[in-house]
Amino acid sequence: MRLPWLRSVEPLAPPTHEDLIRLVALGDEAAFEELYDAVAPRVFGLVRRVVRDPAQSQEVTQEVFIDIWSQASRFDADRGKAMSWILVIAHRKAVDKVRASQASSDRDLRQGIKEYQESYDDVADTVETQMESERVRIALASLTQPQQEAISLAYYGGYTHQEVAELLKIPVGTVKTRIRDGMIRLRDRLGVA
Repeated sequence: MRLPWLRSVEPLAPPTHEDLIRLVALGDEAAFEELYDAVAPRVFGLVRRVVRDPAQSQEVTQEVFIDIWSQASRFDADRGKAMSWILVIAHRKAVDKVRASQASSDRDLRQGIKEYQESYDDVADTVETQMESERVRIALASLTQPQQEAISLAYYGGYTHQEVAELLKIPVGTVKTRIRDGMIRLRDRLGVA
């Protein structure tokens, strides 16, 4: 039996995306949360198809919702559906991310080419140094054995004249003479003034 004073109450219809956007424009966080839950999968799906990288897609999706929160007052229901407006924002953000990534990649490539060219110059310097070292080695081979020992210890070994004399067990004056005579022969052999 039905009591006369009780009326049937129809359940309220859930808010549309347009209703939620209007509430978000007023700063309603609960409406934003509800909108997010309703549209996030579609937004992420669209972004993921454009960006492809899952981590970057999540980042772009987050940026989309930040834009929705900050630009909700710009939504005009007379110009289209809320979902279309949201997906346009998502698509633009995704394309911007791809373009920025491509620009970054292009910059990295240009920098890599520049550094490669600079390192090529380093290679040329290294080759030139190695060739000069080879000339010196050949010139050193033309010296007497005592001159080679004295010069090698002094210039390549980093020893002082006194230390060279102690190592070779000869007087310091003899070391100096061998080095001087050897350097004169090297200068003539290498054509150095």
